[in-house]
Amino acid sequence: MKKLLLLITISISQLVSAQTLYFPPTFAQNWDTVSPKTLGWCVERIDSLYQLLEDKNTKGFMVLKDGKIVLEKYFGTFTKDSQWYWASAGKTITAALIGIAQQKGMLSINDSFSKYLGKGWSVCPPEKEGNITIKNHLTMTTGIDYLVPDWDCTEPSCLKYRADAGTQWFYHNATYLLLQNIIESASGQTLQQFTTQQLGLQTGITGLWLDGVFYSRLRSMARFGLLMLNEGNWNGTPILSDAVYFKQMTTPSQQLNQSYGYLWWLNGQPSFRLPGSLRVFNGSYCPTAPNDMIAGLGKNDQKIYVVPSQKLVVVRMGDKANTDELVPIAFDSLIWKELSRIICNPATGLNDHTLGSAIDGLTIFPNPNQGRFTIKLPNNMHHKPVKWYLINNVGQQLIGSTHENSNSEIQIDGGHLRPGLYTLCVLQGDKSFYQKVLINE
Repeated sequence: MKKLLLLITISISQLVSAQTLYFPPTFAQNWDTVSPKTLGWCVERIDSLYQLLEDKNTKGFMVLKDGKIVLEKYFGTFTKDSQWYWASAGKTITAALIGIAQQKGMLSINDSFSKYLGKGWSVCPPEKEGNITIKNHLTMTTGIDYLVPDWDCTEPSCLKYRADAGTQWFYHNATYLLLQNIIESASGQTLQQFTTQQLGLQTGITGLWLDGVFYSRLRSMARFGLLMLNEGNWNGTPILSDAVYFKQMTTPSQQLNQSYGYLWWLNGQPSFRLPGSLRVFNGSYCPTAPNDMIAGLGKNDQKIYVVPSQKLVVVRMGDKANTDELVPIAFDSLIWKELSRIICNPATGLNDHTLGSAIDGLTIFPNPNQGRFTIKLPNNMHHKPVKWYLINNVGQQLIGSTHENSNSEIQIDGGHLRPGLYTLCVLQGDKSFYQKVLINE
């Protein structure tokens, strides 16, 4: 009975949402737009966002509000007809396709992986291999050994037992790639055929799978984000209609990494882990973004952001942003800091001081650190009061003070804080500076 009520509630929610969202024609170039000025956004700050994107090697960027294009920008020789790879942001498509295959009765995510690929797809002990389910692959909890030279290798010899299924979280690309084999085995179609028939024909998403990676135009990426914003429904046509699966896909799928669903990254969670790392960080993975944001994140900073509370879809294609190598999600925070300044009323937890103009020449070091670091002020700030504070993922001020002397450096002691990502805020008059600070153990 409870499950029936949940399905009815979600179905009503999808219907109401579909009535307020715009969907572009399936196979047409025209797409309705809305002026950021009409939305009350701070249009004078758009150039600052575009400059950041250009400086960080962006090729294409788009923002949808209620399904309509608010911002669309291409850089260099890249155009709206150019094709680019999604990298691991394309994992989100695979997650949707698995859900579609399940709703069609082709598979169950609780099935053993061996049911579709046969025994011996790994070199794990037979009883351990048999316990690995499709769901384990969706959640990165297969227990497959990550201490191998190539995380993309799907040959059985590369897939070794390390831990029981469900007891280890590690971002292992090979276990993801095998999900594509599952789709082909369960459906009797190629991955390309299944994608075109189940997504493309209904939504206008066009693209090509090549060696497990999806390539498309920027607008196809935005179309997929819009489909996810409307919980798998395209303008009244159910695509991913399994509401229970959709909810499981976009909420914490396990406790080992609370910021991971079924191949989707989840913002606003109590803690997170990063690809290639065993460390758990406290707080939200992107404190400058809305807490309900879900994201597809790919190599070299391919991005799909979906924000249900604000009915936003944001997509980015390009080359590597060249942000801090030690904080691989730093570019996400930079994008959302600029977007928050444009949207003017962001639900990010940061206060109105974020709307001031930026402070140039201010630096902090070391970063990462163990809670103790230095703010080095530019020369023009030495003789004016400077306010600084450190906030957590929900915008709570943890430490802070006003610096009024002429010293060029401010020593910060946050050694008592728990390891995690924080936001340092520095204010002087109507100017502000925001920087992610990573506190290690």
